[in-house]
Amino acid sequence: MEQQDINGLYPIGTVSEITGVNAVTLRAWERRYGLIQPERTPKGHRMYSQTDVDKIQLILVQLGQGIAISRVAESMDLREQSHDSNEDIWVQYRLRMIEAISQFDENVLDSIYNEAMSLYPVDIVTRRLLTPLLTHLGERWQTTEGSVAEEHFFSVFMRNKLGARFHHRNIRNTGPCLIAACLPGEHHEFGLLLFALAAHARGYRLILLGADMPLSELPHVIQRTQSDGVVLSGSIVLDTDLFKTELNTLAHTSSIPVFIGGHVAENYHAEIKATGATPLPTDLFGTLQTIGSVLPITRNKNT
Repeated sequence: MEQQDINGLYPIGTVSEITGVNAVTLRAWERRYGLIQPERTPKGHRMYSQTDVDKIQLILVQLGQGIAISRVAESMDLREQSHDSNEDIWVQYRLRMIEAISQFDENVLDSIYNEAMSLYPVDIVTRRLLTPLLTHLGERWQTTEGSVAEEHFFSVFMRNKLGARFHHRNIRNTGPCLIAACLPGEHHEFGLLLFALAAHARGYRLILLGADMPLSELPHVIQRTQSDGVVLSGSIVLDTDLFKTELNTLAHTSSIPVFIGGHVAENYHAEIKATGATPLPTDLFGTLQTIGSVLPITRNKNT
């Protein structure tokens, strides 16, 4: 798999893998419609920024809404003009959601979330809105009175929203099946839920087991479900020796790959690799790229 270069740019092969749009189509969008304008290397090779990738995913959303490719450029121009050039729409979304959470106003929170999801692909919403929002809320909840109630309120909201999406996507998806769970002692599911939502959008099927999952239970789940991989997430390890022993047992007795994400993957990178499991990057895109290199989604090359 081609990788991101030192300037944060992606070659066309990597962009094709990320978005599911083949290279011929990407070139046609550039030449015929001017939709994407990648940078060029001295040898003339196309190099795409993350902004370009986001734009391609937005194009796919509009095509899915029935907009002809010849009209997508016009549609996107109008959308960009609808916001002041100095306004960060994602900051505005986050501020509005924080206000709704602080007022325990589920109707307003639901309206903002649905608006973002209707306009942008799930990967973009996750990376540009939900992940920064969770970081901000985590800091807020450490210092703000009533923060426990806010956290419970938002947790229930997100679990319901994401759960509904999982249900509908699981019916349609035909890609590899992943068992996804939080490590023992980990009770915060946000990171796992966001990963699961993004993985669903890529075509994976998920068996979501939630928080505080004993590793000793997973071999039984693997055997019964015939899953293709296990993804575990966590920010803490309560017992380091037990963690390494149980992970080593799981990785060596499983016939499928085991991936570890979250801050645990940063803090115990070498120990995780020593067990035979795979530590994942902290960013969602890198996580999906790593899993995809092991368990790729088969895409239609005529996309």
